Amino acid sequence: MAVKRFQNKVAEGRYVLPIVAAYALGIWYLGGLVGQKLYVQLAFTVLSTYLMVELNNSNALIRVYSRMVSCSFLALTCITSFLFPSLRIALLTLCFITFYTIIFHTYQDKQSPGLTFYAFLCIGLASLAFVQVLFLVPFLWLIMAFYLMAFSHKMFWASIIGITTPYWFLLPFSLITDNIDLLAGHFVQIAQFEPLFQYQQLNGNHVISLLFIIMLYAIGSIHYMRRSYLDKIRTRMLHFTFIAVGALTLLFIILQPQHMEPLLAILIINTSPLIAHFIALTHTRVTNIVFCVLIISALILTAVNLWIPLSLS
Repeated sequence: MAVKRFQNKVAEGRYVLPIVAAYALGIWYLGGLVGQKLYVQLAFTVLSTYLMVELNNSNALIRVYSRMVSCSFLALTCITSFLFPSLRIALLTLCFITFYTIIFHTYQDKQSPGLTFYAFLCIGLASLAFVQVLFLVPFLWLIMAFYLMAFSHKMFWASIIGITTPYWFLLPFSLITDNIDLLAGHFVQIAQFEPLFQYQQLNGNHVISLLFIIMLYAIGSIHYMRRSYLDKIRTRMLHFTFIAVGALTLLFIILQPQHMEPLLAILIINTSPLIAHFIALTHTRVTNIVFCVLIISALILTAVNLWIPLSLS
């Protein structure tokens, strides 16, 4: 029988999520909730956290009782407090989590165009906030085909209709308000590529937060690839989806770092289930020490991003 260490007691605790939620609310207050009136952004984050709970519950991402998926999401969101004021990133986060929540229900079901429509409608809505998210669509089709085993011509056309639906409403609105240039400018952004590897646009807070989240992504991914045989096939495919989309997001950040902030939000979504699986389902003395180090590092990094602006120059 595996020894239950501190990390496991935390991961399986029934009061961990309320405690982390209270902590997150305090970080939002310190991050400008009242002063900057970030109430809508907070509401989106609350909905996103609830959907992370549902994502875990409905898909059994962790084979023991644990709220670490949503707790990890909240902790990483608190680390990146510089994203709090951005309504577009809050919308992008909510839409991407909703996409996962819906599309995972199509596993091995090639006759669910309705679910596919609603899932890709979320991607279409996300593209209103960050049009470059459309670059991920071909890879999402591949994930549906090879990981979810739910791709067919019906699903393809349902996804196309879902992605374009928000623009069916936006185009007439733009014509009525004589603001068609706004819509055209929105799509022009997707064809605009800056020179590669322009990291001078980032500040120190961006870099240390990104490196920390990359480290968590690497720990969670390596752990899962080593221990995936213990999970059911469906659970493996879902975690491999997180690993694949996380890797694509990292590649996007490396190539076009000017988009780091919205991409960081997507990376957090994909990292949270992976690191949660590591925390909840490892039991060694070394992993317990790693867990303690990660908690302390996350608290320090959160404080730095709240109060200490860092420069790369």
